[in-house]
Amino acid sequence: MLGAFVIALRESLEAALVIGIILGYLSKVGRPRLAGSVWAGAIAAVAASAITGYLFQRFTGGFDGRAEQIFEGLVMSGAAVILTFMVVWLQKQGRAMKTELESRVGGALGSDPALSLAGLAFLTVLREGVEMVLFLKAALVSSSGRGVFVGGLAGIGAAAILAWLLFRTAVRLDLRKFFAVTGALLVLFAAGLVARGLHEFQEAGLVPALIEHLWDSGRWLSEEGTAGALLESLFGYSASPSLLQVLGWLTYLLVFGARYVHGLRGAGDQSST
Repeated sequence: MLGAFVIALRESLEAALVIGIILGYLSKVGRPRLAGSVWAGAIAAVAASAITGYLFQRFTGGFDGRAEQIFEGLVMSGAAVILTFMVVWLQKQGRAMKTELESRVGGALGSDPALSLAGLAFLTVLREGVEMVLFLKAALVSSSGRGVFVGGLAGIGAAAILAWLLFRTAVRLDLRKFFAVTGALLVLFAAGLVARGLHEFQEAGLVPALIEHLWDSGRWLSEEGTAGALLESLFGYSASPSLLQVLGWLTYLLVFGARYVHGLRGAGDQSST
């Protein structure tokens, strides 16, 4: 549930910020009447994302046995790869996102601006929506459907409140810190996806376990309990992991975790100069 909440919160807030930047730029250049086209594109993208999620769940729920294990492993691995690139890209390009987006909006104000702005809003929000669908599907593999649904809705609601606070009140949130914290959580979430994906491939017989049960912490922290289930859904916790799972989890954190921390330090150095 918590993993779904963080994913939905971050993806929804990114989409809301994009729409806010577009609307703010239109107001600045004296074209507020085009806001309706932006909202139309954004609403269409939300609907398309919901349809994509439904179809994805509908047509990928018929696997069983080894095919299901391979499919779930591919979903988790693919989600981990996309999540990693998303976090790294935003960390590198986030500071220039507003300038780049305003430049694209300026270009869209040429011929047929209503259609161009609707298309820009649609494609931008749809990207976030499709990413959310994939990440929530990966979270659904190891969590209950109800938990993912509730966590996702709560994240979307929280993002809407934060976006309203940013654009409609005098409250100023430190978005740099917000994205730094949620980015760190998503790096840990991606590490868990890597470990769970390896577990599915291991169960399907595609990769060796190396050591089947490296330890057993179920007596102290069971996956069936509240704390264990929370750690499993967010960080990929397993009470009895294989050596392959542990190596995959640690390798990911050592490589991309270190890369993420280095990026945070670089951003901090630039902001202090």
